[in-house]
Amino acid sequence: MDLNLSTRHEGDRTVIDVGGEIDVYTAPKLREQLVDLVNQGRYHLVVDMEAVDFLDSTGLGVLVGGLKRVRAHDGSLRLVCTQERILKIFRITGLTKVFPIHTTVEDAIAATD
Repeated sequence: MDLNLSTRHEGDRTVIDVGGEIDVYTAPKLREQLVDLVNQGRYHLVVDMEAVDFLDSTGLGVLVGGLKRVRAHDGSLRLVCTQERILKIFRITGLTKVFPIHTTVEDAIAATD
């Protein structure tokens, strides 16, 4: 399985649509995308994970790294996820306390920092 990424700008927010698997093989592609966006001055990111089929610890590490990057610029990284199997990973690791997780992209965009 591959990783599909696309981005779009919604005002000062950048939405990254992610599909497929985020694992040790594909996570570098997501990391590169996050780094590029921060380098372009995009500090408020929404990662839409509704089409993600699999997430491993490498993928979690990339998301945490992205969060640290945007926070260094007073930014935010919000997740959109309603899939129980993916949400369970965030709960088990305690990352639900670190990442704001929303049920829709619209909610994530509208949320205040």
